[in-house]
Amino acid sequence: MATGKHGRRSHRGLKGAAIVLAALALLGGGSAYAAYRYDTAASVRILPGIRIAGLDVSGMTRAEALREVAALASRTLDAPLSVRAGDRTWTVTRAALGMTADVEGAVDEAFALADGMSFVSRVYHRLADRPVEATLELPFRIDEGAIRRFVERARDEVAVPAVNARIALVEGELVTRRARPGITLGVRAAVERIRRALEERSSAVSIPLRTVEPEVTAADLGKTIVVDLSENVLWLYDGLKIVKEYPVATAAPGYVTPVGTWRVIDKKENPTWYNPALDSWGADLPPVIAPGPNNPLGTRALYLNAPGIRIHGTADAASIGTYASHGCIRMYISDSEELYPLVPIGTRVIIKP
Repeated sequence: MATGKHGRRSHRGLKGAAIVLAALALLGGGSAYAAYRYDTAASVRILPGIRIAGLDVSGMTRAEALREVAALASRTLDAPLSVRAGDRTWTVTRAALGMTADVEGAVDEAFALADGMSFVSRVYHRLADRPVEATLELPFRIDEGAIRRFVERARDEVAVPAVNARIALVEGELVTRRARPGITLGVRAAVERIRRALEERSSAVSIPLRTVEPEVTAADLGKTIVVDLSENVLWLYDGLKIVKEYPVATAAPGYVTPVGTWRVIDKKENPTWYNPALDSWGADLPPVIAPGPNNPLGTRALYLNAPGIRIHGTADAASIGTYASHGCIRMYISDSEELYPLVPIGTRVIIKP
């Protein structure tokens, strides 16, 4: 048996040597042109023993190699990647996420190996079908722009906007709303995780969500005065919580306490009253009444940006709870004095019907 193996090895060696001698004879015996023509004709095929990403492309033409390497690449590019964010999952191919393979570049490199060899060496490898034993990589590229576009679409699907705290008059009704945090997808972190998953050929990746805090919380709302004309009651809110409630008097028939959202623009202790209606309902009253027990504004007054409207105390305690004023909002003297220090200038005042 040992002699037989030795005999076969000797036979292969003799065959290879014979081919080399034949090639040299072509060159040295005046047939160099024939050898050149052979090399030129054979150059349309890849040298034997060349692999691209494990695929044997020996003897393939460019078109054949492109087709086979593209099919090999598609097994990577068409593989699905499961992308998860919170309770949402998307399944997309790697190609859809911008991953590509440089098939042409790999095939060009396979052909270029022949250019780096001598003429004699090329002819020898082709005639003897001797593999050059070269393995080339199939380069894959990742387009972060495509990943970002996918992430931004995913963000739009999962995003829950933050809700600001609110107290407002909407179509005649008082609306209160607590703040709620929102959810969004961290784009930069998501792009990085997906890119890494593509590089590592992972089948699944989880991308992070982050909380979006509301811009306005209940604490940011501060103080709000709400006057309900239907019940003749004034509430003082701190944020969304009612901290004080007072009975009030509002406009008598024929006069108006204006519905809307206003502001406290000034405050006065022991205010002076200036007659605003010398030619009408105030014609029998003095032009000015100094601070004191007969002052129509009582001992405290909050001036609103609604023209001529104030929240003030009154000596006419019997009018509280009724529709009795010329438009102002009256309070018991003691209540107006309690409310006064609790309300800074700038406080919002909502008057609802």
